[in-house]
Amino acid sequence: MNIVIASDHAGFALKESLRHWLKEKGHTVEDAGPWDDQRVDYPDFAAQACEKLRKGLAHRAVLVCGSGIGMAMSANKVPGCRAAVIHNEWEAEMSRRHNDANVACFGARSMGPDVVQASLLRFLGTEFDGGRHAERVGKMNRLDGSAA
Repeated sequence: MNIVIASDHAGFALKESLRHWLKEKGHTVEDAGPWDDQRVDYPDFAAQACEKLRKGLAHRAVLVCGSGIGMAMSANKVPGCRAAVIHNEWEAEMSRRHNDANVACFGARSMGPDVVQASLLRFLGTEFDGGRHAERVGKMNRLDGSAA
């Protein structure tokens, strides 16, 4: 799977470890920055990653900041991006099955790397259920203008 990954300064170390780990799992990973742990503004990096996702250059995006919240709020402003802040495997699965989330957001200051990895595996391995959920996702897409 093609994955784009980005963070802010608070999420930089976790982003780096996830980038290497995802490559070890056989994924193609594009790093949308930053490239060090100096202070940056998370909306800039969420926008860069989500734009690649929107253009079809990646199947999923992974965003990391201190809480995951700022990245998710920023990502959800990009048409076609459905970002979820994920804290555990169940949320990862439900965000995919029921909401067709394509952006996983994690909080580096609130979660350990083992929980993030397990949750990310579940996120990447879960398909969208469609059915009654497809209509709801369609409504979300109309809200952001990504579907007619």
